[in-house]
Amino acid sequence: MRPQLVFSWLFPILLLPASAPQQRVVLVGRVTDEAMKPLASVVVTVAASSSGAQTDAGGRYTLTLSSVKRGDSVTVIARRIGYVRAEQRVAVTGDTVSVNFTLAASSQVLHEVAVTADAASQRRMSVGTPAAYPVGAPPTYAPTTMVGKAASTVAGGAAAARTASPGPEMRRRADPGHNTEQYDRIYENPFLAVRDNPRSTFSIDVDRASYSNVRRFISQGLRPPKDAVRTEELVNYFSYDYPEPRGADPVSVTTEVAPAPWKSAHRIVRIGLKGKSIDKRALPASNLVFLIDVSGSMAGPTRLPLVKSAFRLLVAELREEDRVAIVVYAGAAGLVLPPTSGADKTRIMDAIEGLEAGGSTAGGAGLTLAYDIARKSHLRGGNNRVILATDGDFNVGLSSDADMVRLIEDRRAQGTFLTVLGFGMGNYKDSHLEKLADKGNGNYGYIDDLMEARKMFVTEFGGTLVTIAKDVKLQVEFNPSKVAAYRLIGYENRLLRDQDFNDDTKDAGEIGSGHTVTALYEIIPVGANSDQKVEGVDPLRYGVPPTRDGTATNELLFVRLRYKQPDGETSRLIERAVVDRGERASPDLTFASAVAAFGLVLRDSEYKGSATLTDVLRAAKQSVGEDPNGYRADFIRVVEAAQKLDRGERPGQRPW
Repeated sequence: MRPQLVFSWLFPILLLPASAPQQRVVLVGRVTDEAMKPLASVVVTVAASSSGAQTDAGGRYTLTLSSVKRGDSVTVIARRIGYVRAEQRVAVTGDTVSVNFTLAASSQVLHEVAVTADAASQRRMSVGTPAAYPVGAPPTYAPTTMVGKAASTVAGGAAAARTASPGPEMRRRADPGHNTEQYDRIYENPFLAVRDNPRSTFSIDVDRASYSNVRRFISQGLRPPKDAVRTEELVNYFSYDYPEPRGADPVSVTTEVAPAPWKSAHRIVRIGLKGKSIDKRALPASNLVFLIDVSGSMAGPTRLPLVKSAFRLLVAELREEDRVAIVVYAGAAGLVLPPTSGADKTRIMDAIEGLEAGGSTAGGAGLTLAYDIARKSHLRGGNNRVILATDGDFNVGLSSDADMVRLIEDRRAQGTFLTVLGFGMGNYKDSHLEKLADKGNGNYGYIDDLMEARKMFVTEFGGTLVTIAKDVKLQVEFNPSKVAAYRLIGYENRLLRDQDFNDDTKDAGEIGSGHTVTALYEIIPVGANSDQKVEGVDPLRYGVPPTRDGTATNELLFVRLRYKQPDGETSRLIERAVVDRGERASPDLTFASAVAAFGLVLRDSEYKGSATLTDVLRAAKQSVGEDPNGYRADFIRVVEAAQKLDRGERPGQRPW
């Protein structure tokens, strides 16, 4: 039997005249539970479409479709964590169609998640027998073996993967007992004595992949591996009410001090940054290269089909002055679409729609080609960016982390940034992808459903794709007369030496348009009745007296921030003194602390103090505040699902 060619762009395509514009059709309806109570934040989508909506507090939704007309039939899908997915096939009989849903509570069988380690000390996850331990129980360790992938061919200078009988990769994906997800080991920041370590220096981080990945585990009734829980990414998944920058600086700095919710004798310090918000119409022109993994490991509904839906959402946001090219890689790398105006959406959408998965993973070759295409179309003063979509399972060609990091650092210096999007499960390589994004002056997200894609590409379009400040570093100096010890919560892989703060050659994090970044410190005040163990060293024999007497001021700490303009090489400095006024936590800090506590509990951290999931849930419910997109409400449902998992119950499955 002749192999089927899966890359249709290798053949000439006849472009037919565009049909007359279709009228818009509006779907409206209400979603309730079995007791007829309204359900908020239910995701309502139409199959084979990027359109989606979310129900409000009354369970109502409105969904506008521009790709259907009267006489068509569409499949409408409703889904929410903890409930069984529901769908209806409806006929479009008019401009407005009413579709109501009643969702039944889900009963998902729980499975154990064990973190394993290979010879290289990579942490991997495997799925086994029904869960017999609660959230926070210690993981087990056992060696695992990587499995190869099917082959592919090259034709016409582009990757021409062909369908074949199921190989080891397909069999591995079908077997839930064989799992090779990888996470780097996290060693939590300890409490440090101020007398020995008066400064704390780190690179800011706007990555948010850990939260949606953790949500995916819990929604499936699985305990996330400890090393998949990066607490700062959980906190930074949510936006906070920080003021817009004023003056010449594109970043504002906000601080707050309040009691630590899990340790009454301690205090918690919040340092919040807000990137300048830029209207979409005023954003600089974008030169984007979509770099899409179409290898065999990307088959399956949560992989390439979801990638295609996500990029369709992004394409809908592009303007005439924006340009898009598409590069794919499987057994080799190929150019699917040359740089094309964002106004030519039909051509871009057709190229995306033609993608299919098959073959092995030449990730390095794909990166090199994508960067080359971006450089040839470089826009001076524009947003030049490669957007990589993959499960991170590189295994052909330039595959080592070190080689890829060198490539990314070199192209970063030439002005091309990198955004990394993770997809899939079972063979997901978080440890690869986080490194690549960190070095590429970009951000890292994990997309587990269409609403997460909408968050990144529609709701937070500017923050995801437009950098307004790069190499952003924070340095906090603690007053030894006020603070005995401190601990930075999260950011373990973003720590810098104190001398790196003033070194403009040291790479650091980036902030996008409208992005908020939050850092939390737990501090032990001088004289506090604390039983916390604090790391320290022997006092110096030849100590240097302080340049300023800390007892002469009421300052708790001093914040310094350095940043560069996106095209600059010299940093600018912002400074703020912080005073503890003994105030209660604001709703925003209460919610951020609840999210941080959630991470500590999931990690079974030695620093979680008295924190429990019950405490997390109570604090989150009290501090939801304005939640226009339902992200905080979704967090509450995730915590509720984690509680059920902790009790050995069936929390249900997030079915998208």
